[in-house]
Amino acid sequence: MNEKKLFCYFCGSKEKEVTYLIEGDDAYICDYCVEKANLVINENNSKKSNPSFELKNPKQIKKYLDKHIIGQDESKKIVSVAVYNHFKRIIHSNDNDDVKLEKSNILLVGSTGTGKTLLARTLSNYLNVPFAIADATVLTEAGYVGEDVENILVRLYQAADYDVKKAEMGIIYIDEIDKIAKKTANTSITRDVSGEGVQQSLLKILEGTEAHIPPQGGRKHPEQPLVQINTSNILFICGGAFQNLDKIVSKRMNKNKIGFSNINEEKKISTSNVQPEDLVQFGFIPELIGRLPVMGSLDNLTKRALLSILTEPTNSLVKQYKKLFLLEGVKLNFTDNALLAIVNIAEKRKTGARALRSVMEKVMLDIMYEIPSNKDIKSCTITEDTVMNGSRPKTKNLKKTA
Repeated sequence: MNEKKLFCYFCGSKEKEVTYLIEGDDAYICDYCVEKANLVINENNSKKSNPSFELKNPKQIKKYLDKHIIGQDESKKIVSVAVYNHFKRIIHSNDNDDVKLEKSNILLVGSTGTGKTLLARTLSNYLNVPFAIADATVLTEAGYVGEDVENILVRLYQAADYDVKKAEMGIIYIDEIDKIAKKTANTSITRDVSGEGVQQSLLKILEGTEAHIPPQGGRKHPEQPLVQINTSNILFICGGAFQNLDKIVSKRMNKNKIGFSNINEEKKISTSNVQPEDLVQFGFIPELIGRLPVMGSLDNLTKRALLSILTEPTNSLVKQYKKLFLLEGVKLNFTDNALLAIVNIAEKRKTGARALRSVMEKVMLDIMYEIPSNKDIKSCTITEDTVMNGSRPKTKNLKKTA
């Protein structure tokens, strides 16, 4: 008896040539054709969708940022104007006019923990557009071990629920952008695939190109269906600590001084004075700098700023912990000295606002371990002694009725 040979009724592939066949009433379809059909459906749905967008003016944007980010007023103002101009450009992109507005990609320079990522994420939440974060340290030039540069578009596509049109109006934040600086200014026979090679790969994407990406990420391979994304209207925000950039700026600004200069005169110059030539000396190619025309510099956080970050924003750590305790039926309080002690410890760690969470987690660990199993506690007060010496917080119990 001859065994019936099964094959895909759409592409003709035999059973042995595919991963699996799905049986229908009178036909079979292979996994490759199913994946391709899904892409066609998603693409058609994307073309039908017309993402609505309400343009916010710079003052509205900054006002919202002020609720979530303490300080950094100049950078928030710079970003607010740049974002407004970017989306205004998109809305009027079809105007019959000879003047074409260029993209306003943004470069944020600031030490770790100063709020670069938070700034980008808060923007995307307010504007209600897809948002994705990429880590520049894992990117390599196509064909080498690591992530292809185009994979950052995959994250945005997935964040947009696989809607191409929504993704094409999204925001991508590329963190640690300073880590792809050229390793050396000297020409080398060894290819710099994670430095200058990545910079070269980023150029077209930042400026605007038709990119073809694998919908699930990973490396491209033949026979794989690809999704086409136009990056012309995607806003790129790049951030980095740029360690020692201030020394390059200071050297440039002080090089014309003649004779003996007063030590007090040669004060440390902040990154707010950065010029394109400084970034070139740092290790960036001029073409990449030209595609990041807007630059904001974030200041290091003072103790006063750290205290404000700890208590004031809508989603501050103190408010988060108070809500967690309230869910257990417990009122949480912090003494002023306790908050100052937390700030002092965090400031010594030199990692900005990120240090606040790690300090708080350690301070709150024991009491958060106890409270869920002790229903008698009515209120809890974190004192300076709790923060500095690990002593038990002051608690009040419910009055038991006879």
